Formats: sequence, C-alpha cells, structure tokens
Amino acid sequence: MLIQVLKSKIHMATVTDTLLNYEGSIAIDPALLRAAGFAVGEKVHVLNFENSNRFETYTIRGGKGEISLRGPAARLGKKGDRVIILSYGLVEAKNTRKVKAQIIHVDGKNLIKK
Repeated sequence: MLIQVLKSKIHMATVTDTLLNYEGSIAIDPALLRAAGFAVGEKVHVLNFENSNRFETYTIRGGKGEISLRGPAARLGKKGDRVIILSYGLVEAKNTRKVKAQIIHVDGKNLIKK
C-alpha cells in the first residue's frame, strides 16, 4: 500500500504579489524551489496563515524573493500574507519512517534562514 507523506515544505513565506488575470499557479523564487526540492509544475498545497485559506495549485519559477499568488489563487491571499507551501510524495507504507521532509524556513523577505 502507498501512503502519501510530506516531502517538502517552505515555512512562513511572505506573499509578495497577487495577479488575478493569470492562469492559476504560485510563482516561487528559484532558490526556494531548489532548496525545497519542488519541481516546476509540481502540485502543492498552500496554507494561508493569515486567513486560514487552504488550496492546491502548481509551482512556476518566479523572481528573486518572489512568492506570488496567480489566477484564482490570488483571491485567497494578499500581499504580506504569510503562507506555508507543502508538497507530498508516495511511499510504501513500510518505508514511511525513512522519509525525512525537506523543511525550509524563510525570513520576511523570503530568504532562507541559516
């Protein structure tokens, strides 16, 4: 049996922009994409810490420091909101204890905390 487990997470990123008239997605700084192990086009869950909205979308490459909500997702947050971005993977149930999620903590400018 396969179990879905947390693969990676960007914790408390700050939304830098919202663009309603755009195909739905979340643009993420390339350095954060790499650090979290997110693929461009990967499905993610976004949890808005400010208003409790929780939604699914897919990742696209953004600019430096960018976390922008695009398309319909733009209605679920605003500039300055803090969000948690999660991705999951499937593993055999017997291997779940071997999975260690990649968790990236960022500051208010979406730079990785050391």
